[in-house]
Amino acid sequence: MKKPAAKLRRALVERKTRETDIRLSLDVDGSGKSRIKTGIGFFDHMLTALATHARFDLDVRCKGDLHVDAHHSIEDVGIALGQALRTSLGDKKGVVRFGHAYVPLDEALSRCVVDLSGRGWLHYDVTFRAKQVGAMPTELFEDFFWALADHGRLNIHLDLIHGRNTHHIAETLFKATARALGMAVALDPRVKDIPSTKGSL
Repeated sequence: MKKPAAKLRRALVERKTRETDIRLSLDVDGSGKSRIKTGIGFFDHMLTALATHARFDLDVRCKGDLHVDAHHSIEDVGIALGQALRTSLGDKKGVVRFGHAYVPLDEALSRCVVDLSGRGWLHYDVTFRAKQVGAMPTELFEDFFWALADHGRLNIHLDLIHGRNTHHIAETLFKATARALGMAVALDPRVKDIPSTKGSL
């Protein structure tokens, strides 16, 4: 008797507004491959790091109104990524659910803790000394993580423990989030149903 084929945990999100035109595909059971093009070099670098360290296959194409500023593109990519994550996980049957990670980069150290709770919430205790890194305003990192948490319907707790260099701090935030998400979405062979006393997430 053949085993039933494993359910593919993938999603494609297409989001088009007057401000952005986004096509995003996600495979949470990937190998860390990515193709990212948002027009914001440092943001591309961060999304590549997220895919690599979560072991997600991620393809992002975003055409945004960068002649205005980077805000719409960054927030809307966060929305699309959150929607893709939520769709790819379905009812979340068998997932670990919780994830956590500490990630250092030289003098910088960040912690991320996530819960695939079905409720969007971000705790963000991060301070940057610089207002910009590359072409990306540092205040927009919080907007990205809020969009991811809200539309992915998950809790994200991000804390900068210490750090000086803006590039290093940002990279630890994305890598810690990646590692925590990779842990949370993993399938636990001991869990046959939805990991909640309520029976749903």
